[in-house]
Amino acid sequence: MRIREFQRLIRRLYYHKDKERGIDGSFRWLVEEIGELAKCLRQKRKDKEALKEEFADTFAWLVSLASLCGIDMEEVIKKYENGCPRCKKKRCVCPD
Repeated sequence: MRIREFQRLIRRLYYHKDKERGIDGSFRWLVEEIGELAKCLRQKRKDKEALKEEFADTFAWLVSLASLCGIDMEEVIKKYENGCPRCKKKRCVCPD
């Protein structure tokens, strides 16, 4: 599934709820999901299935929030298709 198709799927499933919740409320849900992902990442023994679930949930909330803001995620990822946006290299050499 392409990113645009996934964004459309999430929009069909949840847009009515997300619109009622609003951008701020939906953003808070995204932050909560990022917190759950962070918790999984901090575990010494990584549970791959739990990580997959948290990455999926985090991505779903991100694309849902983008939809609320009228942003096409497949369009915005083009920012990186030619390499690092800052140094223009295929493998970033920017100082951290």
